[in-house]
Amino acid sequence: MAIYSFKDYTPVVHKSSFVHPLAAVTGNVIIGKNCYIGPGAAIRGDWGQIILEDGVNVQENCTIHMFPGKSIVLKESAHVGHGAIIHGANLGRNCLIGMNSVIMDDAEIGDESIVGAMAFVKAETIIPKRSLVVGNPAKVIKQVSDEMIEWKTKGTELYQQLPKDCHESLRAVEPIREVPENMKVQGDVYKTLRETFKK
Repeated sequence: MAIYSFKDYTPVVHKSSFVHPLAAVTGNVIIGKNCYIGPGAAIRGDWGQIILEDGVNVQENCTIHMFPGKSIVLKESAHVGHGAIIHGANLGRNCLIGMNSVIMDDAEIGDESIVGAMAFVKAETIIPKRSLVVGNPAKVIKQVSDEMIEWKTKGTELYQQLPKDCHESLRAVEPIREVPENMKVQGDVYKTLRETFKK
């Protein structure tokens, strides 16, 4: 793991969580239970404290940082999609931040809200709980239904299982040079929202 102390602040990472060796976690960072931090993610607690509560996932190439003197919390089961930037914002419980979204300083994302891919949430924006948010600048377009949050929660549960799977099976190896005849394909364990709820 690329874990760095900074000015006597050393990250705290629960043993059940997984930080990929190609991620960087620096300074005043607290990572709770069953969290997944993907390769290329940067979590910089050099200028303020960053708390990831239990079950949070920060996927590949995400950045979490803040202005000096600010501290932020990603609440339980917050789900941060590939390439997203969280800069000085707080994330509510069981929310989903879509891929390549940018959430700016002092924004508050409400519990169980879903922010669409590539959305830009301006500084100091307050998103109420159970909101579906899209666009640049991001706007609430409707409420998140029970079915949508059920779908989101199941997806996050896969990421909450991933730290254990990584601890047990992720290894640096030399590649196989030819495709084996008996090469397996992973099973269908999760469907898109549209596939899940189409009539």
